Amino acid sequence: CKPLLYNVVMSPKVCSSLMLASYLMAFSGAMVHTGCMLRLNFCDANTINHFFCDILPLLQLSCTSTYINELGMFVIVGINIIVPSFTIFVSYGLILSNILHVKSTEGRSKAFSTCSSHIITVSLSFGSGAFMYLKPSSAVSMDEGKISSVFYTNTLPFLNLLIYSMRNKDVKHALRKTLRRRQF
Repeated sequence: CKPLLYNVVMSPKVCSSLMLASYLMAFSGAMVHTGCMLRLNFCDANTINHFFCDILPLLQLSCTSTYINELGMFVIVGINIIVPSFTIFVSYGLILSNILHVKSTEGRSKAFSTCSSHIITVSLSFGSGAFMYLKPSSAVSMDEGKISSVFYTNTLPFLNLLIYSMRNKDVKHALRKTLRRRQF
């Protein structure tokens, strides 16, 4: 709401507190997953049918009930996806209401451009995480899981690069120049 006061509001203390909170959330989530995995028994199969050692493929190797693990994962992922998503979208709702009060069309357009690239990135990132982890493991096929994991580990960072770089005038100009050369 007050961009000129950003350096005052985002003091080193506030920044450190936010960073510490992020690390504590990640560490506590990892400890819950690790603790839940330690209680499982695994069958003879020791080959994970996936690109990397993720939680859901490990759960499918278990001979025992994975209900507690799935519940823990659902709670952790729910907190890690729903709380930040809700906060971001409420913030952007407030930003949108302020943008609509901007008198100049050019100013509104620039503000929408800046906000839309971030909203697209956040939606893709949190959306793919929610799609992958906020459903029971019985509803997830291994092929679907592999495709989703490739999307959020490889494709999403590439899309972020495109989304943010296409906002740069020099990059846009170079791309247009390259495309014109290829047409002839």
